[in-house]
Amino acid sequence: MGAKELHVTSDPAGSRPSARRRSPFNSVKVFVLCHSLLQLSQLLVSGYMKSSISTIERRYGFSSQKSGLLAAFNEVGNTVLIVFVSFLGSRVHRPRFIGGGALLAGVASLMMTLPHFLGGEYHYTDQGSLATSSSNQSCSRQESHAQLEVYPLLLLGQLLLGVAAVPIQPFGISFIDDHASRKNSPLYLGILLAVTSIGPALGFITGSFMLRLYVDFDKLSRDQIKLTHQDLRWVGAWWLGFLVASGLLFLTALPYLFFPRSMTREDEDEDDVVESRPHGKQQQTDPVREVSLLQFLKSFPCIALRTLRSPVYLLVVLAQVNLAALLSGLATFMAKFIERQFSQTVSLSTMIIGGVCIPLAVLGTVLGGVLMRRMNLSVSGASKLCTAAILLCTLSSTPLLFIGCPTQQIAGVFPPSDALLCSSGCRCPQEAFNPVCGSDGVEFRSPCHAGCIAIETDPNNNFTCRCVGGLGSAAPGTCGSGCSGLLLPFVALLGLTSFVASFSQTPSYMMILRTVPTEDKSFAVGVQYMLFRVLAFMPGPVLYGSVIDTTCILWGEKCGKQTSCRYYNLDRFRQRFLGLQVVFVCGGLLCFLLTVRVLRRRTGLQEPQPGSKGGYECRSKESEEMATSVQSEISQPTGWMP
Repeated sequence: MGAKELHVTSDPAGSRPSARRRSPFNSVKVFVLCHSLLQLSQLLVSGYMKSSISTIERRYGFSSQKSGLLAAFNEVGNTVLIVFVSFLGSRVHRPRFIGGGALLAGVASLMMTLPHFLGGEYHYTDQGSLATSSSNQSCSRQESHAQLEVYPLLLLGQLLLGVAAVPIQPFGISFIDDHASRKNSPLYLGILLAVTSIGPALGFITGSFMLRLYVDFDKLSRDQIKLTHQDLRWVGAWWLGFLVASGLLFLTALPYLFFPRSMTREDEDEDDVVESRPHGKQQQTDPVREVSLLQFLKSFPCIALRTLRSPVYLLVVLAQVNLAALLSGLATFMAKFIERQFSQTVSLSTMIIGGVCIPLAVLGTVLGGVLMRRMNLSVSGASKLCTAAILLCTLSSTPLLFIGCPTQQIAGVFPPSDALLCSSGCRCPQEAFNPVCGSDGVEFRSPCHAGCIAIETDPNNNFTCRCVGGLGSAAPGTCGSGCSGLLLPFVALLGLTSFVASFSQTPSYMMILRTVPTEDKSFAVGVQYMLFRVLAFMPGPVLYGSVIDTTCILWGEKCGKQTSCRYYNLDRFRQRFLGLQVVFVCGGLLCFLLTVRVLRRRTGLQEPQPGSKGGYECRSKESEEMATSVQSEISQPTGWMP
């Protein structure tokens, strides 16, 4: 003890450790709070983008495949950079890198709003016209804005959002796990994952409110806005939420300017040196900090192979990839599915996702972390918990395939018929889209296609149409699918599936962090997220969007070019869209089952660790010693190790 006192008094900066300990920014709990708020804001942008994707699709005439690519494009800038940044995590000032990423995300979010301010007003088929057409001038202007400017600008904004996210989550997770006690680390990560999961929920809820405002409310007076929320041509203020999110990102970036490069580990004595040390041991030389950039590039393939050579790590990551692909597709298009399948408004559909499904997933994530801590689960026990959760998820998700609505009868569209011969003399424009519902239950894509010859003077402004039962009436708006009563059981099962599946989130993270050497944590998390992006987040929305496009039965047309889909075959939409969900859930279940089998075999067999012999000579002597402890962690509790 005397040696410690002598060391402190002889240090010219002896007062710094004491002052640093008193700083709130030297607490891992404060870091967890700040990082939770930052990731909440970052994922709010992601959630808001997904809640608005169908509205952006309608506003600018994108196909579902094209909008799926837009939703996934933020992963492009993330995919290559994340591995290198994560590997360099132990040699850079991680909090400052996180703050820089947050500032860039704020700028990118502002960029997403530019198409609205640079473009013109939203044009649609006039509700009162029985036959309308567009001038060449309006077509030229619309083509210029939508096709030449808007899509590339949105892609660039998404690309920068992906680049900005590179340091945020890997650095944050590894920084917390490095400085938290072994007992509290699972709890902190569970809290972090739970709070940040609220981000997409807030994004969807924000989208629900913003999309109730007309897209051009800042350009038009209230009297000039003629559409209602129920109209299929309605476009909400998709751009407004990005302004809100950018402000939150700028605010949450500020605290990271004050966090130190490292802080006191929770399970260390406060009189110890402030620099963090793995497992509270004596300070060790970090080989990652000492290597040059050229040495790093040379050793990169070796370390990547060493990490991927672990069967437990690889199987858990592949299981998470299946669930991530499922999540990316459903988060992007589930609101659109509910809107079309059950004839609901866009705002209500997004509110269901943000107010029911995501909160239940957050609750499941928290309970998964609490269950690990209470049951004192080992890595092997965590794998069994994940397997049980995904098995129950399979049982709850399969019935969703059978809860849905048939496609409404649409004259000349579904079922295919010659019903439009009645209105062939009206010379209706191909791009006309202003649905009306005939008194006989048949829907027409416009009053012109229904052969309407006058607008009645009743309060509902019904049309008199010769193609509706001889000379019947038609009301403005769609007839709908007619089975909105099935929405409640569908949402109940969907929420249950989200709740059960999320139980595997925290245990799977802990399995990864406890089966790799300490020095490889940042790199392992980086590889994990790279595989997420390459195998799930990038192809997932595009795959789901392509599948949705195959169910379209009537494409829109603008200026002689195909735009977004007007009508879908609802039975095919449900079967193909939700069928992909079952496929990915079964893939995740298979990987977790294999993980259980591998861990069971390792219980009786001491396998050689990666890098111990053969062609993996890139491990330092210190990391070899750390690797020998990995095997023992498989059978020990993940949250209660000394």
